[in-house]
This record gives sequence, structure tokens and C-alpha cells, in this order.
Amino acid sequence: MTPGLDIALLLGAAVLLVAVGAVRLSTRLGVPSLLVYLALGVAIGEGGLGIRFDDVELTRTLGFCALIVIIAEGGLTARWSTLRPVLGLASALSTVGVIVSIVVVGVAVHLLLGLDWRLALLYGAVLSSTDAAAVFATLRRLRLPPRLVATLEAESGMNDAPVVLLVVLLSHQGFAHPWWYELALVCYELGVGAAVGVAAGVAGTWALRRAALPSAGLYPIAAVGITVLAYAAGAVLHASGFLAVYVAGVLLGNARLSHRQAILGFADGLAWLAQIGLFVLLGLLVSPGRLDAAVLPAVVAGLALVLLARPLSVAVTALPFRVGLREQAFLSWAGLRGAVPIVLATIPLSERVPGAERLFDVVFVLVVIFTLVQTGTLGPFARRLGVTAPAEAAEIHVETAPLERMRADLLQVEVPPGSRLAGVHVDELRLPLGASVTLVLRDGVGFVPAPDTRLKTGDSLLIVATAGVRDAAERRLRAVSRRGRLARWFGEYGDEAVD
Repeated sequence: MTPGLDIALLLGAAVLLVAVGAVRLSTRLGVPSLLVYLALGVAIGEGGLGIRFDDVELTRTLGFCALIVIIAEGGLTARWSTLRPVLGLASALSTVGVIVSIVVVGVAVHLLLGLDWRLALLYGAVLSSTDAAAVFATLRRLRLPPRLVATLEAESGMNDAPVVLLVVLLSHQGFAHPWWYELALVCYELGVGAAVGVAAGVAGTWALRRAALPSAGLYPIAAVGITVLAYAAGAVLHASGFLAVYVAGVLLGNARLSHRQAILGFADGLAWLAQIGLFVLLGLLVSPGRLDAAVLPAVVAGLALVLLARPLSVAVTALPFRVGLREQAFLSWAGLRGAVPIVLATIPLSERVPGAERLFDVVFVLVVIFTLVQTGTLGPFARRLGVTAPAEAAEIHVETAPLERMRADLLQVEVPPGSRLAGVHVDELRLPLGASVTLVLRDGVGFVPAPDTRLKTGDSLLIVATAGVRDAAERRLRAVSRRGRLARWFGEYGDEAVD
């Protein structure tokens, strides 16, 4: 018996189920789900149920693991057709924009809060990264031009790489080498990380297309495994693993793979699990008794970030790309912070940098306050600026088995050599009302058939049938397979002639 493990599983399962249920509640109330998860962590921590958790190293490790999954899901669901036109702008925001943001926030908190330069720049570095989970979850619910959404999503997937490097460098007694060396190191990490992501994505696509795995459930596991492999390979080469994950995810997500929807659904579920675990863990790590003293510094740093650093970084990087002032204003306000800055704040905390504990508390409070304010005002702000796109559809949630909710079944019928289905027209199948041939796959090409489409040997048919007529449709197909066109003159099973 392992009573400790049993209690941990009981508590973990209860928190997970409450968090899943809280998603619907947070959507109805308009409250970001990440705040609900943080609140859950605080509630079961030392200020609530009394569970004391202060393992910063474990939080940092698990936080990085969760970010890998979240960024991978963001890459898998990103469409290359919308990502390609904004790649230059997103890259500039993720590099030049990050540097501008770090400098502006560092100068502001140095002057206003009296912090030394190293700690002030750490504040700027930790806060300079937008959060992929917050951006993906918020923007895809709004009706916005694809260019704006793609820019913000690509930026959030790419800017973790340089920010992590800069936070690590500042946490290890600042920059120990000349500026040109540090710049070359950043370029190396980004360049090699992108190359590793491309290699993993191309190789993974090739392997998944040719693999004949015995179960459809293995394809999603393999796809996510490839993105994790990209991170690990990048990290081993001392390159940006986060950038490698995102690039590999984009390549896999835009490739024609078997069971593609199952892959995306599995990645979406893993990303939700990672977000829940990450936010609850961060909420568990914080000490509520110290947060009061962090409110004023958090507001000061947040205002410097939102009103000075972010707009200036957007203006500097958007200038060569001819982005309008209204779009720049929205890009500035929509640079959402979430779990990433809190996870980054654990790096100087684990390195025992002087002032790191206060930094963690300030970042935690800042994320809570400004996430609540920014996500709640994004929609009205976009309408006020006139950058909405009413004709654009909001995010479409595609499930791997959506027909269950519609009380319907998806039937797949093959036309093997010698089958009497060959030569039959679609309307001669005489399927019952409520069943329809929705797609025919012929010679590797799928098309929607017309009533007079003639079936051929080797065809694959996808038939949608409501639950009430599924059995009748199946019996009818078997009758036609036995008798071909003459099936209409025979019984339901095609065995006996009828008058």
C-alpha cells in the first residue's frame, strides 16, 4: 500500500477535474482560465489548504516541460498560409522588440523603484516574453484579421528563445563576455534552433507518411514525440529548443499526414493538461503573505511595460513592414503575459540572485492584474480601433470524433477487385434518408461525388449516417455489394427476389 501516493492522486485528480470544469465557468464569466488555475494553486497552497510547496528547481523543470507542450500545440495548429506573410514582422518583434522592451523596462524600474542595473534588466528580460498559452487562448476567440492574429501567435512562439537565453545570462552574474560575443551567441542559438526544428519537422513528416503503425492512436503520440525530440536535440546542441519545437510543430501541422485531426486533437488535450498543471503549480509556489508588498512595484513595472516598452518595441520593429498606427496600437495592447514570465522568474530564484524572491512576487501579481485587464478589453479595444474583421470566423474547434455529439456514424466502404459495387452509380445505392456518401477517395484524391458518379474498383467511400438509419444503410450497402444494380429487385439483404 502507498497511502501517500493515493492521497496525492486523489488530490491531483480532484484539482484536474475542477480545473476542467472551471474552463466553462471562466468562459461564461469572461475571466481568463489561467487566472482560475492560478487561484486553484493558491487555494490548495500554504494560504489555503496548507500544502507547503517551495521546490523552485522542480517548478522550473516542470514549467519548461509544460511550455514545450504548449508551444508544440501552437505550432501544430498554426497555418503556414497565414504565418508566412508575417514571418518577418514576428521575427523582428521576437528579437529587436525584445531588446527594446528589456532596455525600456530596465531603465524605468531602475529609476522608479531604485533597483540596481542587473536586477532592473532582469525585470525587463523576464517581462519581455509574451505568453503563447495566453495569446492562443484569447485571440482565437476574437474576430480579427488573420494577419494580426498570426503575428501575435508567431511572436509568442518565437520570442521565448532569446528571452530564456538573456534571463539565464543575467542570472549568472550578468554578461561575462563582450557584447559582440553575447550577440553572436544569441544568433547561434536562434539559427541552430530553427535549423534543428526544420530537420525534425521534415524528417518527422517523411517518417509519419511512410509509417504503417498498427494503431491510429500511435500517430498523435509519434507527432508530439517528434516535437519533444526537436527540443531535446536543440538543447543538446546548446541552441534554442523552444524555437526548434515551434518550427517542427509548424511543419508537422501543415503537412498532409494520416490521422491529422487526431494528432491536433491529442496535442490540444495535452496543451490543456500542461496549462492546468503549470498554472496550478505556479499558484502553489507563491506565498500569499508576501503579495501585498509586491502590488505597487507590479503596477509600476506593468505600466512601464504596457505604456512605454511594448508600444516602443512595436513601433521600432513595425516601421520597415508598413504596419498602420491602428494595427500597431492593437499589437501593443495584445502583447499578453501569462505563465511564461512567471516560469522565467524561477530562473533567478533558483540561482539565488539577490532580490529574486521579490521579482517572482512582482511578476506573479503583474501577470494577474494585467492579464485580467488586457484580456477583458481586447475585444472592445479592437472595435474602437476599427481593426476587427466581422466576416472572419472565430476559432473553429475541430474534434477527432465530432459525429458522436451529432448522433451520427461515419462508415467507410472499400470497393475491392471483383466487388459488384464497381460500376454502380451513387444514386443507385438507394441509401435510406439520413445517410449520404460525403466523400470518395480515388487514386489518392478525394472528391465529393455527384448522384451520377460511377464507383470504380479501388474506391474508398465515406458515408455519414444518423444513428437511426445506420443499420439500414449498412444492410443496403451489403445488398448492393452482393447484387450490384439488381439489388433494388431483391430483398433487404440482397438474397431473395421480391415481387
